[in-house]
Amino acid sequence: MTREIFAAILVLMTWTASAWAADPEIRLGLLAFGSVQWEVETIRAEGLDTAHGIRVRPVETAGKDGAAVALLGGAVDGMVSDWLWVSRQRAMGQDLTFLPWSTMTGALLVPAGSPIHSLADLAGKRLGIAGGPLDKSWLLLRALASKRDGLDLDKTVDKSFGAPPLLAEQFKAGRLAALLTFWQAAVPLEAAGAVRVVEIGAVAGQLGIASNPPLLGWVFRRDWLEAHADVVRAFVAAEAEGRRLLCSDPDKWRRLDPLTQASDDATRERLRQGFCAGIPTAWGERERADAARMFALLAETGGPELVGPAPVLQDGTFWPGLRF
Repeated sequence: MTREIFAAILVLMTWTASAWAADPEIRLGLLAFGSVQWEVETIRAEGLDTAHGIRVRPVETAGKDGAAVALLGGAVDGMVSDWLWVSRQRAMGQDLTFLPWSTMTGALLVPAGSPIHSLADLAGKRLGIAGGPLDKSWLLLRALASKRDGLDLDKTVDKSFGAPPLLAEQFKAGRLAALLTFWQAAVPLEAAGAVRVVEIGAVAGQLGIASNPPLLGWVFRRDWLEAHADVVRAFVAAEAEGRRLLCSDPDKWRRLDPLTQASDDATRERLRQGFCAGIPTAWGERERADAARMFALLAETGGPELVGPAPVLQDGTFWPGLRF
C-alpha cells in the first residue's frame, strides 16, 4: 500500500468516525414484541433518524419491569409506558415526564355466536384479562360497567389474568367466555371469527371524556430530556415521518411481517389500520385536562395500588415542550 493511499484511507476513516460521532444517540428500551418495535424498525430501516441528525439505538429489555429498571437506572433514555405510571413515579420522587404516543389500548372479544352482547352479560362468566389486575383496559372496563350498568365486574366475573398468547389459546379452545386483550393481539382472533363487544379506545367517550387522551407515550427522565430536548424533538419528527410511511405505503408495512407475524393480507391490513387509528392527532390543554379527569376515574377504581400515594395527577407528568 502506498503512503498516499494509506493517508487517504486514514482521512476517510477519520471523517467517517467524526460524522458518526456527530449524531447524538437516543437509547430506547423496547420489548422483544409489540407495535413500538414496528415503528422503531421503520425509522432505522429508512434512515429517518440519521436524516434528522440523530441515531436511534433500540435496547431490548426483559419485559415492562425490565424497561422501567433500565430507565430509572439510566441504561436507556426512554421507554413506552402510560402517564398513570409516570404520575405514580413522580409522587414517589422520580422526576419522569411523558410524551404522547398512541390512543390504542385493547378490546373485549367473544366467540362467534356468543350470548354475550354487553358488559352486563359477563356476570358469572370466565373472562380472560391480558396483563394484571391493574391493566388500564381492565380498569376502564370496570369503570364503564359501574357507571352504565351499576355492575362491579371485579366481583361478578371469574377472572383469569395472563399473557396475551396464553389467553388467546385458551380463548380459541373455548375455556374463556370472553377475552380482554391488547389491540394487536385481538386482530388475528377477529380474523378467525371473534366478535368485538367493546373497543376500549371508545370507553373514554362513554365515560364523558370526549377527547380520548392517549394513555401510552414515551417516558423520559426529565433532567435527561431537558438536556437533550433537540434530540427528542428530532426523534419525534423522525417518528412522524415513519408513521406517514407506514400509513400511506402498504409495501412499507409488509416489510414488518417478521415482527407483526401477519400471514395474510386481511390480518396485515387490520394491523395497519389499527396502528394508524391510534396515532394521536391533538395534544394540548384539552387533552391534558381530560387526562386528569381520566386519572381521577381510574384512581377511584384502581386505588393506591395503581396511583401510589397521590390520588391526583402530579404536576410535571406531561412534558410542556410538546404540543400539537
